[in-house]
Amino acid sequence: MKTRNQTVLIVSSIFLAAAGAVQADHHMVPSAVAVPEGNVVMMKTLAMGQITYECLEKKDAPGSYAWTFKIPHAYLFDTSNTQVGRYYGSPKGATWESNDGSKVVGKQLAVTPNTATAGSIPLQLVQQNGYEGNGAMNKVTYIQRLATVGGTAPAKVCAAANAGKKEIVSYQADYILWMAK
Repeated sequence: MKTRNQTVLIVSSIFLAAAGAVQADHHMVPSAVAVPEGNVVMMKTLAMGQITYECLEKKDAPGSYAWTFKIPHAYLFDTSNTQVGRYYGSPKGATWESNDGSKVVGKQLAVTPNTATAGSIPLQLVQQNGYEGNGAMNKVTYIQRLATVGGTAPAKVCAAANAGKKEIVSYQADYILWMAK
């Protein structure tokens, strides 16, 4: 466990060092993940985290196995590389939580491949689907996931012999939080 935590720390440090280089030009995004008119950028964040995948039998193809997305977790940093919150999966859905304790839960509206960086999770548009607590997140209307790096399912074989095995994959992305004008 100590070795895994050290590896995560090293990978996260590398991602943090590269943070300034990967901030996307958010004016040039695919139309599928564009935010509707009437909204303005509230905050730009860089997320550095991990996605857990599990090797499971496919429901629609008995005897076939695939790496299945289970849960994400990431820390959110502002443009000064100060941690401002975190992102994670919860029973209510994808959740962005500010350091002030406020939360926004999102509902996915659209995804599109990241054609700029092979082997990366898709770009995404999310609409707020509820709030918890009072604070910064209570203004969020939409969230874009842009400039993704990594995060795709493991390249390791997923078969009956390793069914139930979990793998953790590192990723980073820009999460742009929007609010109504």
